[in-house]
Amino acid sequence: MEWNRVDYRLAYRGQLRTEMTHLASGQVVPTDAPVDNHGKGEAFSPTDIVASGLAACMMTVLGIKANEMGVPLERMEAEVMKSMTAAPRRIAGIGVRLYLSAPQASERDRHVLEATARACPVARSLHPDLEQDLTFIWEA
Repeated sequence: MEWNRVDYRLAYRGQLRTEMTHLASGQVVPTDAPVDNHGKGEAFSPTDIVASGLAACMMTVLGIKANEMGVPLERMEAEVMKSMTAAPRRIAGIGVRLYLSAPQASERDRHVLEATARACPVARSLHPDLEQDLTFIWEA
């Protein structure tokens, strides 16, 4: 791996807050410590970003695969739940409920799309001890 290209810059802004800048786009994302860990909970915490990143990654690769398969997605939304442990403080589990509407998708298409989402890069990068509870809800 080469580590000479910088992709993101972060700055600590005090009061347990940071700003993450995506250098290619200039987009800025603030973070804040959660209320249960000395923060104000006024923005995504770093662990919130990890949990939400799993859902976003699943949705992205599912969208790519659906396009490749010619399966139109009319709607895709997710709900994310995160469970923390206290000692050591870490993410114990992430639950994702993915709501999908793709009336033209066959049972086989759905199976392929779900398998693709479950194998997204973020899911594969998370520690195996971290529970991933992934639910797909297909709407008619």
